[in-house]
Amino acid sequence: MSDVRISGLHKTFGTVHVLKGIDLEIPAGEFTVLVGPSGCGKSTLLRTIAGLEEVGQGDISISGVNVNSLRPRDRNIAMVFQNYALYPYLSVFENIAFGLRARKMEDHEVRLRVNSAADMLGITGLLDRFPKQLSGGQRQRVAIGRAIVRKPQLFLFDEPLSNLDAQLRDEMRGEIKKLHQDLGITMVYVTHDQIEAMTLADRIVLMREGRIEQMGSPLNVYEQPATRFVAGFLGSPKINFISGELVDAGDRQAMRLSDGEIIPLPKRTQAWGQSIVLGIRPQHLGRSTDSKVKAGEVKLSRPIEIVQPTGSRTYVTIKIGGTQCIAETESMETGRPGETIDLSFDLQHAIFFDPTSGAAII
Repeated sequence: MSDVRISGLHKTFGTVHVLKGIDLEIPAGEFTVLVGPSGCGKSTLLRTIAGLEEVGQGDISISGVNVNSLRPRDRNIAMVFQNYALYPYLSVFENIAFGLRARKMEDHEVRLRVNSAADMLGITGLLDRFPKQLSGGQRQRVAIGRAIVRKPQLFLFDEPLSNLDAQLRDEMRGEIKKLHQDLGITMVYVTHDQIEAMTLADRIVLMREGRIEQMGSPLNVYEQPATRFVAGFLGSPKINFISGELVDAGDRQAMRLSDGEIIPLPKRTQAWGQSIVLGIRPQHLGRSTDSKVKAGEVKLSRPIEIVQPTGSRTYVTIKIGGTQCIAETESMETGRPGETIDLSFDLQHAIFFDPTSGAAII
């Protein structure tokens, strides 16, 4: 296992400044996921760690060794790509063994390592096949097997599941998670899929426009987003954002929505101005079944605009303060579009943001 330390990393392509001063430490054995929208720099950061892109400014060290000037083959890392990168004219066995044979490894050791990796990944029965005879999930297992047999000090994954259908992605996520638990090797994984990030990571590093916006454990980043961007990126369906103004409601503050409705707030925010953005996730905006109002709860009634059943849950679109919002309800308790639904806000879970800076307000 190896730790990775990145300090002051900058990378440009011509006049385009892609990485803007990245500082990141990845402890040995950690599963770190780099996540963010397309163009945020996450794949460039991964490729720079791998040595496939040169460092513009700053330092990268692996196990305490500065690797800025080391070739990719000398960094003792393994990388799994999005497009599998298998040789079509080689069998599965020879695809997995290719890197070992290139290093002149003894044949008995090659066979031992390939069989061990194939057994771990459940592809022993596929070793005599060729890539064209495999499904997408099987090809990805072969690509991972080729990385495993090298016994690297660091695994790098560049959106390895993006070409798979939803069911295969779910299956492969579990296998990659188990692989990390079994091997204990440091892994850095790039994805734009926030579900992958939440389910796989020990720690999420959320990037935006070449910088790190926030990092932490998945639940910490999800429940305590530092900015509106973080809150909006993580979570499916997305968090609801409702704009309004802070008003005085006697012994507490309240929020006046654009339609004039007043929502009392459970706590007083910082006195930074009159405008505010309230963030509430769909699971905290649900159907009201109790006439009693609990602490931090606000009840309201709204006409249903859209109903989206998913099986176990149903998502209902309504408007609050002129903004379309999604509420999560039980699968069988929802009405039809046009009907009125009684909802309750759980404002104990609300997050408030500065509409100008986007920063969360404590």
